[in-house]
Amino acid sequence: MTTTFTERHAVSPPPAATVRYTRWEYPALAALLIGTAVAYLWNLSVNGWANSFYAAAVQAGSVSWKAFFFGSSDAANSITVDKTPLSLWPMEISVRLFGLHSWSMLLPQALIGVASVALLWATVRRVFGPGAGLLAGLALAVTPVAALMFRFNNPDALLVLLMIAATWAMTRAVEDGRWRWLLYTGLFIGLGFLTKQLQVLLVVPALALTYLVAGPPKLGKRIAQLFAAGAAMLAGAGWWLLIAEFWPADDRPYFGGSQHNSIVELTLGYNGLGRLNGDETGSVGPGGELPAGGNGMWGSTGITRMFEPQQGGQIAWLIPAALILLAAALLSRGRAARTDQQRAGLMLWGGWLLVTGLVFSFMKGIFHQYYTVALAPAIAALVGIGATLLWREREKFWARAALALALGVTVATAWMLLSRSASFQPWLRWTVLVAGIAATVALPVRLPRRIEIVAAAAAVLVGLAGPLAYSIDTLAIGHEGPIPSAGPNVRGGFGFGPGGPRGEGGAQRMNGDGGQGGPNGGTPGGPNGGNEGGSHGNRGGAPGGANTPGGTGKGNREGGDAGNFMMAGKPGAKVTALLSAKGDEYTWVAAAIGSNSAAGFQLATQLPVMPVGGFNGSDPSPTLEQFQRYVANGDIHYFIAGGGFGSNRSGSHSAEITRWVEDHFTSQEVDGVTLYDLTAPKTS
Repeated sequence: MTTTFTERHAVSPPPAATVRYTRWEYPALAALLIGTAVAYLWNLSVNGWANSFYAAAVQAGSVSWKAFFFGSSDAANSITVDKTPLSLWPMEISVRLFGLHSWSMLLPQALIGVASVALLWATVRRVFGPGAGLLAGLALAVTPVAALMFRFNNPDALLVLLMIAATWAMTRAVEDGRWRWLLYTGLFIGLGFLTKQLQVLLVVPALALTYLVAGPPKLGKRIAQLFAAGAAMLAGAGWWLLIAEFWPADDRPYFGGSQHNSIVELTLGYNGLGRLNGDETGSVGPGGELPAGGNGMWGSTGITRMFEPQQGGQIAWLIPAALILLAAALLSRGRAARTDQQRAGLMLWGGWLLVTGLVFSFMKGIFHQYYTVALAPAIAALVGIGATLLWREREKFWARAALALALGVTVATAWMLLSRSASFQPWLRWTVLVAGIAATVALPVRLPRRIEIVAAAAAVLVGLAGPLAYSIDTLAIGHEGPIPSAGPNVRGGFGFGPGGPRGEGGAQRMNGDGGQGGPNGGTPGGPNGGNEGGSHGNRGGAPGGANTPGGTGKGNREGGDAGNFMMAGKPGAKVTALLSAKGDEYTWVAAAIGSNSAAGFQLATQLPVMPVGGFNGSDPSPTLEQFQRYVANGDIHYFIAGGGFGSNRSGSHSAEITRWVEDHFTSQEVDGVTLYDLTAPKTS
């Protein structure tokens, strides 16, 4: 039987399992993974406790299995972090094995980063070959926000790995249509939910659409398999949700971030729809519609958001190239069969990038620059795939032109981003510009093979030079606080105060000069000024704190302090000894307003400290009546004054508790920290 030309060219390429390894691939892969491991593990403890909010929860889960299961902020299980707990479990197991210190806590995060690079390589290589897989893995490894978050203790590292795992499983499903791959896909999404709740769903549209279009079985079976994947997703997340929701409320911690002690409310509200529309009950600022012009508490929204100073240096380097290469690569597969695996792969990674990028660009609620790490695998995959496919088609002028266009916009983007930090390696932007122009001009021209290879290598080096330099800077300097940011200071970068992001940087870099706080140096909607200094204090001073106007100093905090809404306290030796004395006689050695205020004391003493009101200090846990009952029962030894955001909100439970303590107990100052001994009330 004969076939037509069209039929011959509509056949999908052979499964990647049949793609043979070349002699250079294993050494190149080893170099990539070893280099990534060395970079991510090198000087890992430079980040200290990283985000002390999660570090305190890791400490709690390392000594209490109930705290481990629920993700409690303290081992006495007063309240949980404002996320589901899966991302904490690897760190807590590591601390149980190696003891509590920065290295043991962050080790799993670095290993997750190496695993993410390896799994991205394996997924891309399976369909597009070794060159595409290696380039994708390299691009992910040197993405600045990835280099930051794979050495930090936020949930995003594990979230990224599980999103890649779901994409890997779907890639296998498109190959052979077996049920098990759909079930694995759903399971990984469910586990992603237990890591960071609804954010993992951003990849679901791409997964579902890809299989619906390109899955091998007939349409009816494809639909049934997608429902099975949905059931697996519910099972992957639902087992924990059911246990947590039906566990007696008086025998478990309060669900932090919710206003009615409900994990469902937390999922759909503060960590769900509130992130999209800005209506986040219990958040640190006003919700709802943005002011005219689109500039809200968390920056402006719009199609260019990923290129603005707060986000640009984190993720934007290769976004234009990824979009151009995606379009060109789809064009090259235009006549392929419905089940073509390469077109399916492009739909999968392209859908991930487009859906996630658009949601991030237009969401009105809480948005931090490090969220953009969720875009990194899709961008890296599309760059590796698109560059490889078009390189194979380089005999055609349109393919060479598309490669040149992708490189040209990458050079222009790098020039823009590097110009925002002109004092950072000033020679780099000129080198990228000159070499980039030369390579861009050479790519469309038919040249001898050796010269073409040199031009291609130059294009890769030029494209990755900027993000690599930012990543090296990120690895060399410690970052601490709830809003870390990769790379050097940039003009117009993040440092929030009332009205939105201002100044340079967020609460991030632990070394270097004091940065510029926001207007009045205040936290968003919070108290004036900050004793922490600006954005680049010695311990990553928060953008505004509790006492001093301005907030632009170095924040070296030598005498110790109670911390504030954004940064953990740094207790001195005397106050640590005071809290630790007879600590085993109390359920909580102290209570403080807000999780970050409590975290520093808990990490110093390794004893439970109650974070009144949770992260923002605004959660109704405990109420004044509950707190009074704890004090009457002798459960809490000291109350630490200052700190949290909620203590300044009129009518909040935290404010009521603060006033009650001030009225009924006598203060004392130790190492610059104001304490109230709750076992010694004032005499009438």
